[in-house]
Amino acid sequence: NHPQIELVEIIEGCRLPVLRKNQENEDEWPLAEVLSVRDLPRTPLYYVHYIDFNKRLDEWVTPDRLDMKKLQFPKKEARTPPKNGLPGSGPGSPERDVSASAPSRGKTLPAPVYPALRDPSFSSTPREQHQPLAALTTVNIPLNHLTHMWRAWFLLVCGKQKLITFFVSWKNGSTRRLIPPQPGRKRKTCGGTDEDSQDSSDGIPSAPRMTGSLVSDRSHDDIVTRMKNIDCIELGRHRLKPWYFSPYPQELTGLPILYLCEYCLKYLKSLKCLQRHLTKCNLRHPPGNEIYRKGTISFFEIDGRKNKTYSQNLCLLAKCFLDHKTLYYDTDPFLFYVMTEYDSKGFHIVGYFSKEKESTEDYNVACILTLPPYQRRGYGKLLIEFSYELSKVEGKTGTPEKPLSDLGLLSYRSYWTQTILEILMNLKPENGERPQITINEISEITSVKKEDVISTLQYLNLINYYKGQYILTLSEDIVEGHERAMQKRHLRIDSKGLHFTPKDWSKRGKW
Repeated sequence: NHPQIELVEIIEGCRLPVLRKNQENEDEWPLAEVLSVRDLPRTPLYYVHYIDFNKRLDEWVTPDRLDMKKLQFPKKEARTPPKNGLPGSGPGSPERDVSASAPSRGKTLPAPVYPALRDPSFSSTPREQHQPLAALTTVNIPLNHLTHMWRAWFLLVCGKQKLITFFVSWKNGSTRRLIPPQPGRKRKTCGGTDEDSQDSSDGIPSAPRMTGSLVSDRSHDDIVTRMKNIDCIELGRHRLKPWYFSPYPQELTGLPILYLCEYCLKYLKSLKCLQRHLTKCNLRHPPGNEIYRKGTISFFEIDGRKNKTYSQNLCLLAKCFLDHKTLYYDTDPFLFYVMTEYDSKGFHIVGYFSKEKESTEDYNVACILTLPPYQRRGYGKLLIEFSYELSKVEGKTGTPEKPLSDLGLLSYRSYWTQTILEILMNLKPENGERPQITINEISEITSVKKEDVISTLQYLNLINYYKGQYILTLSEDIVEGHERAMQKRHLRIDSKGLHFTPKDWSKRGKW
């Protein structure tokens, strides 16, 4: 006999307010969606995603944190008729047959060039709007008979990025004048939204690239990848709490701790296995060539083809903290630049970025990550600065691959702001005339792509249209804010410590 309790049946897809602590450690009740129900002997657990919050805040919660009075069930929807010989599905309907794999309706994602690490059998169905429950119904049911509904959805949006170029010159000391585009020459326009450097001006993100080691992913295409599957990772002297799903082997996902060798990044199931591995592992630094060293900071260049296992293990670790990417096997077309901190025991990984060996879009970064123990200490900007230092040696301008994560966008905007303001504030008059500079010159000096220079100026709201001309004004607040920020920025790349010779990958038969 199973114990009978009086409860409201909560299924996957339900929405309701959930108690959590905010940054000020105060109670708040944001709306959340139930992604999964775990039926335990004493009390059920609910895996919830807070609506309009980042997925890294998703968590398992107990029933006492749920506001049952405002429960919303998924919207019921009639089954769609068969289309192209494929059965339809009612994504929000509790009566939906979950035993069959239902294909996505509407647009479908293009087939990836490389096989995904995750199981391709998981189905995808579109997300639907929910409606509030009109009347709360109480039922008596056995605890272990709670219905489990697996819901999944995807979102695919494509668009074209619109860009514009200006020219910058000085006007009356602290005011900078932007010369408008010449008549007769067509210029593409760029919107001034907060997402300029990430998305196009019409609010529709650029179509993500579907090849490579970590590929742009806006699909969130199944319930499994929407949930964190690793509880804890031990990497050297640090224990990391993953933010997102990463497709490590399924037999490792139930472990309380996943152990990683901090030098080769091999994953192991127990501390004993790790200790045995360390007696055999000869690495004390990432494989590849050390191309930069200053103080305790070093950078290693790793070829994704020559060091495939390390590169794949690095991508698996990175996916724990990057939600906007999907993992793929093929690392051959990529170079990985791993930043390390040196001590008597070896070179400890701090973060990394990857880049394509050949990029038709002028990307100088594909993925970039600073591991959580090293965040908010200036290492993110150091990684970004190093990527542009490589672009300077290559004689190119570069830009990070879109879309950027929320934290990545903040780091890049901050770096672009400091770099551009540093150039403008250090300009000096020549031959008694007011100094002048163009967007092209800023781009050439910094290796920052012109569009990123322009979007940064627009984001800072420095561009104004005055008497038929574009005026760029630096207020005292901006100047003082920049000076304070630069005083806190202690970590910088010294070009003298860089020993790097770029390769012409286009002349090579295979990477």
